[in-house]
Amino acid sequence: MTRAGEAPSPVRAVYVISVAAELAGVHPQTLRIYERKGLLDPARTGGGSRRYSDADIARMRRIQELTSVGVNLEGVRRLLALEADLASTRAELERVRAEAIDAVERTHRHYRRDLVPVRSERLPARWRG
Repeated sequence: MTRAGEAPSPVRAVYVISVAAELAGVHPQTLRIYERKGLLDPARTGGGSRRYSDADIARMRRIQELTSVGVNLEGVRRLLALEADLASTRAELERVRAEAIDAVERTHRHYRRDLVPVRSERLPARWRG
């Protein structure tokens, strides 16, 4: 349960099929078809009833968006898989970038710590400015 003022979790499955279908703008039977085709995987109650989350609703809307421009359900399945893979790759890239930036900063801090100021009077005459 969320506290007052908190947004509900996008992965918390709370919507029954009729509400989810209405929110997504489709017939409940369409959601059953999407599930059979492997496009949706709603949570289930102990009694076996489907429950949909906000993330599921967003996915349904994306499916509708793709089918409305002529993509068949197999194409939708493949596109959704590619989009998920791309999102995962982008997240990994951001993580690696952050690690690289941190490593460079640690290296620079290490170099600065190791630098020892040299007084110019101790340098040979040819190196003095």
